[in-house]
Amino acid sequence: MRLPLDKRQLLLGLAGVLAIGGVFGALARFSTRARATDETSEQISSVEQAEHFVTFYVDGRKLTVKTAAVTVGEALSRANITLNEGDKTDPGVSEQITSDFNINVYRAQPVMIIDGATHSFIMTAAGDAKSAAADAGLIVYDGDEIVPIRNANFREIGDATVYQITRNGGRLLTLETDIPYETKNVRDSAVAEGKEVIKEAGEVGRMKQVYQVNFVNGVEAERILVSEEVIKEPVARVVATGTLQSIRPEWSQCAEWVKQAGVSDANLEAALTLIYHESGCRVTATNASSGAYGIPQSLPGNKMASMGADWETNPVTQIKWMAQYVTKRYGGWQEALDFWWCTGECRGVKNKGGHWY
Repeated sequence: MRLPLDKRQLLLGLAGVLAIGGVFGALARFSTRARATDETSEQISSVEQAEHFVTFYVDGRKLTVKTAAVTVGEALSRANITLNEGDKTDPGVSEQITSDFNINVYRAQPVMIIDGATHSFIMTAAGDAKSAAADAGLIVYDGDEIVPIRNANFREIGDATVYQITRNGGRLLTLETDIPYETKNVRDSAVAEGKEVIKEAGEVGRMKQVYQVNFVNGVEAERILVSEEVIKEPVARVVATGTLQSIRPEWSQCAEWVKQAGVSDANLEAALTLIYHESGCRVTATNASSGAYGIPQSLPGNKMASMGADWETNPVTQIKWMAQYVTKRYGGWQEALDFWWCTGECRGVKNKGGHWY
């Protein structure tokens, strides 16, 4: 809220401030009924979230809770911590919770900004004078001074911090703005099909821009970008979509062989999908045209002898060889399956109709 004040407005507007000044702090510090903003509510989705320990630093106290909240805003709501007008949190209310961490709540305080004949009274949690001025809708140009001054008129403005801006004819303006992060979606065979899990929360980046400002009759008329610098690169948010399915009854025997070959449960679905694609999990499967042999359709088949002399008849030996192959060439079972799903160029290797050999 920005309120230009002449003497009459100052007296009328701040009489109310004086009357309720004693309760500002109480309302800000001891509110108990939680509410979530519309923005925060929109962030809460069907994303599956593990429980984490979250520590709040609020109103001079420390509160640690275990929560499955998806966002900071939701965690505040579950902990019955209310955000009043002008309050801020670090991280922000839309930040995703993917690990144990701390949340700082900064309560808004009354601030008066004096800019010539204009007096602006606001409630703000800004940590510095320039940010407070920005919250009041005022622009502080490079070269301008904004300093705290002694509050000599308590009866009029209450217990407010007072800043005064001295305009020095600045013609440059430095601004810092957020760089939004992108969201990347990946498939994960260790997550149940249809579920989503946040792997990386994502971090907003920061950009500094310097503008030359041109004025006409003392009013800002034009900004020309002089330079810009990325202070902090954004970090992408990574959301994994699960592909892990219940093992089909007809796959149960093959699944036992795959496990005996040392394949983890997390990779079981990807391994079985590839195996059935290649050979239907038939130990003696032979490609009539190429001669590729066995469960992995090795070409030639005797390459699997590196895993055991019984390579022709032992499914576990064949799957061990296949596991070594997909790990060496693709990085693992899931990576091999991702490659099979790809079309065209994948990881620098030509995918020819989904076949590896």
